[in-house]
Parts: sequence; C-alpha cells; structure tokens
Amino acid sequence: MNFRSLLTEFVKDESGLTAVEYAIAGGLVVGGMIAAFVTLGDNATAKIDCLGKAVNGASTDCSS
Repeated sequence: MNFRSLLTEFVKDESGLTAVEYAIAGGLVVGGMIAAFVTLGDNATAKIDCLGKAVNGASTDCSS
C-alpha cells in the first residue's frame, strides 16, 4: 500500500469516533453532576447555618 491509500483509509475510518463521542457525553454528565452537587451543597449549608442560629436564640427566617 502506498502512502496515499493509507491516508485515504485513515480519513474514512470512523471506528474511534464513538469513543470520542462517549468521552464528550461523559464529560457533560459529570459537569452537570458537579454543578448540581455544588448548588445542593451551598443550599444545605445555608439551611444548616440558619438552623444553628435559630437554636442559639437568634430570630432568623429559614424559609428562603
């Protein structure tokens, strides 16, 4: 086989494409999970701080 036919065959080969697609999809899923956990963690921390202040006698509104 000459170089031109090897290059043409390489360009037409799509077997590695699915691995790249799965890697991109996996990265997007992980990014979404991280964003959700950060938001959930921030909200939970705010509620716990508010409840701690309420236990110590401060008048706080924990509904927000």
